[in-house]
Amino acid sequence: MPKLGQRRTPGLRRQEVAQLAAVSIDWYIRLEQGRVGIPGAAVLDALAQALKLSEAERHHLHLIARGEAPPARHVPAPASQSLRTLLRSMPATPAWILDFRFDVLAHNAAAVALFGPGFAVGTNTAEPLFLDPGARDFQLDWDRIAREHVGNLRANLARHPDDPRLLSLVADLRRTSSDFAAWWDDQTVQERTNGTKRVLHPAVGVMTLRYDVLAVQDGSEQRLSVITPADAHAEETLRSLIFQQTKLRAVN
Repeated sequence: MPKLGQRRTPGLRRQEVAQLAAVSIDWYIRLEQGRVGIPGAAVLDALAQALKLSEAERHHLHLIARGEAPPARHVPAPASQSLRTLLRSMPATPAWILDFRFDVLAHNAAAVALFGPGFAVGTNTAEPLFLDPGARDFQLDWDRIAREHVGNLRANLARHPDDPRLLSLVADLRRTSSDFAAWWDDQTVQERTNGTKRVLHPAVGVMTLRYDVLAVQDGSEQRLSVITPADAHAEETLRSLIFQQTKLRAVN
């Protein structure tokens, strides 16, 4: 956040609150003055997060601003048993299931072998891509892959404009990543579902991999993501990596 000069009183200034909540300072001032009508639930949640309100304070904010209780906090929908079975049936193919927020709902052991132990159920794939400095070293085509994530998130937000978790994710990334903020503001919308990318794995070196994202046709908007080798070298290297990691986990 840019420095705004020496403050005379503790707490956030209006401009800082607006920036943290990803709203304009003009809109925030009009909200304080009661001149914006009934604000959306997602905007109130963004403000609650910016102000670090407790759950009770968040509930009260919704009651006084909207006259109703806030929506329940986001809990990722579980992946279906059939999809979990499918993941287990592909021990040599990194695969995982995402919801439209890019939250990981399930994965197989091969995915952990490729991405590391931090790739866990409940994590979000967009956050480390933009916030972890090591992501640029691992993803050799980082710019392109990161831009695709931004376009996909924008397309998902168009379908779910009032989803509190998704709005909060976008607000957080806009605030903490200048690259995300710049690409988000250029209004790019895309749904890239396949392609190739190069990764530099610390254990086995460079691999060129193919990725495919398959929609689950059950109304859940879950996606099955699958990684396969793009050439003979990657096939041998990926197989060796998964074997090594599986053997290591068995020993431990």
